[in-house]
Amino acid sequence: MGQVAAREADAGGKVTITEIARQAGVSVPTVSRVVNGRSDVAPQTRARVEDLLRRHGYRRRAASPGTRAALLDLVFNDLDSPWAVQIIRGVEEVAHAAGVGTVVSAIHGRSGDAREWMRNLRARASDGVILVTSALEPTLHEELRILGVPLVVVDPAGSPAQDAPTIGAANWSGGMAATEHLLSLGHRRIGLIAGPPRLLCSRARLDGYRAALEGAGIALDPSLVVPGDFRPESGFAACDALLGLPEPPTAVFAASDQMALGAIEALRRRGLRVPQDMSVVGFDDLPEVRWSAPPLTTVRQPLADMGKLAARTVLRLTRDEQPDSPRVELGTELVVRASTAPPPTAG
Repeated sequence: MGQVAAREADAGGKVTITEIARQAGVSVPTVSRVVNGRSDVAPQTRARVEDLLRRHGYRRRAASPGTRAALLDLVFNDLDSPWAVQIIRGVEEVAHAAGVGTVVSAIHGRSGDAREWMRNLRARASDGVILVTSALEPTLHEELRILGVPLVVVDPAGSPAQDAPTIGAANWSGGMAATEHLLSLGHRRIGLIAGPPRLLCSRARLDGYRAALEGAGIALDPSLVVPGDFRPESGFAACDALLGLPEPPTAVFAASDQMALGAIEALRRRGLRVPQDMSVVGFDDLPEVRWSAPPLTTVRQPLADMGKLAARTVLRLTRDEQPDSPRVELGTELVVRASTAPPPTAG
């Protein structure tokens, strides 16, 4: 018996809320909300659950004051990026308005950390989980399902489980817009500092870059595509590698703002100017890039809005309401600033 069910079993051990939920055709958190007298349950659902509770003679185990709270778990692979802060802001805004607390965790891609997080989640009986650019082992995902804890995935790392709604951004069109902007300025050798290939968003941005080149009749040069990990250090190293080519690119599209800032620093250390010697485009539109030197041309993805939508979606699931669509992609937008210009040989 799972810890949630065990904790909510009545004193006589006759029935658990897991069984009540199964018979009522609702989730465990919904039954728990009825048991705890919360108001955020549809009247028809409340009546159905209360009827089953009466028929089974369910008696809530006495609990110490403050042992149950309305909580959402927000889980990242890591938290060392301003990108994560924007997601947190969006989730927290919606959760706060709904009177729900938010627990933020990082599992660092390690199975031990993920299992420890799951143990903590069972102990605090969270109402829902938002998983950001990460993945859970199938056994942990199945445990969430058994516990009746709704799951929403933001920027899925790989192919998400079929029963988990996903929230993302239009990464393919964003990658295409960034590359087309550079092509429109006259650039023909455009480097790409790509994100981790295991992530769907990275692959989509690469595909958008490739599609823009193909649309301009330019063959993809594999030597111009250098992998990164979304951090500034990888952008620095990748740009350095591109500058070391026999024929360096005249422009670079970095698949994250942080990598773009690392690329700008690599150029500065070589005595090269942006955009006079090389143009740079990023992806994210983090708040600080409008103050970089020069201000960064980038693709804006609505990170805070993605967090808001994820929170609204998981709260709907806790009320046994289905999302309008299992897969949502919010639009991206090219923001042109001072880091892009025609190549040195143009004009």
